[in-house]
Formats: sequence, C-alpha cells, structure tokens
Amino acid sequence: MQKNHDCLLVSVARCIVLYTAHRVLADGQLIPLTNYGVATMSMGYLIPNTRTPVTWRGPMLQKALQQLLHSVAWPALDVLVLDLPPGTGDTQLTITQQINLAGAVIVSTPQDLALKDAIKGFEMFKKVDVKVLGMVQNMSVFCCPKCGEKTHIFGKEGVSKECEREGVEMLGDVPLDGRICEDADRGKPTVVSEPEGDRAAAYLGIARRVAELVELEVR
Repeated sequence: MQKNHDCLLVSVARCIVLYTAHRVLADGQLIPLTNYGVATMSMGYLIPNTRTPVTWRGPMLQKALQQLLHSVAWPALDVLVLDLPPGTGDTQLTITQQINLAGAVIVSTPQDLALKDAIKGFEMFKKVDVKVLGMVQNMSVFCCPKCGEKTHIFGKEGVSKECEREGVEMLGDVPLDGRICEDADRGKPTVVSEPEGDRAAAYLGIARRVAELVELEVR
C-alpha cells in the first residue's frame, strides 16, 4: 500500500474525499485514513474543518510536525511520500534531519519566477545531502479542448533546461488541463477517474520512474 503524508497542507483530505476526524489509538498514535488504496495523514485531519487556516507557529507547529512524523500507525510500508509546500524553512530542515529520505522530487511550472523558488529547494536538499531524483514540469502546456491548439502559458522547457543545468533527470510533464482540476475538486484522482487517459498516463509515468529510482518494485 502506498502512503501519502501531507505535512503542512490540507489538500490531501480534499483531493481524495476524506473529511472524517482523525482517530487515535490508546498509545496516542494517529490512525491514517485510506481511500483508493492509499493511506494518508494530513494536517487537514487535525483541524476542525476545511475553512480553518493553519496559523500555528514555533513550538505549536513543531509539535504538530513531530506528531505527523513519528506518531502515525502506518500499515506495512511500501513508500512514504511527503508533500511539502515551497520553502527552505524550519519544517523542511527538520524533516531532512529526522527522516532518512530516499530522495526528493522538485515540482515547478516552467515560469522563471516559480523556478527561482524551486531551485532554492534544490540547493537546500544538496546542502543536507538528500539526493534530488529529478524534476517534474507542472502545467507544462494547455491544449485547447475546442481546436486542439497547444499554448505554453507559463513558458516552455524551463524545467527541462534547469535539469540540464543541474545534471538531474527530467521526470515528466503534467499538462494544464481543466479536467485535472475538476477531478481534484470532486475528490477523485485523475488516475482513478480516467485510468486509461493521457492525463493519467502523465502521472503514472512519473510515478513509475520515481519508483525505479528508489528501487521500489513496480507492480
């Protein structure tokens, strides 16, 4: 079973329709919630509702992070995916110091402004000796659903050029497509809603390549 660990964001709860309040075992461990065969733990399960902002700072945030990292009763583990927001602050550094990471995947749009933040994360992982497995170019191209014309709204090949500069692998492209947004909003991942489609193929190709890079058996 795959696991997804949404450390600071609350989006996992929305993307796979899990709004049930978290449960706690007698020893204080959190029980992950499961949907579509993926066990998840998210900050979204620790707040009262989806409209509540996470305004924790300092000791309170660190306490929540420690709980998410070390007090979750995961089932048998195949792979643990940590979904992190952009940044190089205390949260990211704490994770690199307390968990033995198999690698990091940097996701960015091709836009120069977005790439600047992505590269800061890249450099942070290098400084703490975490291998960067590669980069994913998100919102790479928009294909008009009516005429089929392709438009590179956020620029073209920005991520692939950065991969060449840094000597890492370009893991794949994810298109800018309204149906991906619709899938996320209704809580049904694209690989579930249209498993044979081109959009699902983009995600699955990236996942398979990452699995190979961390020497995980691909089923």
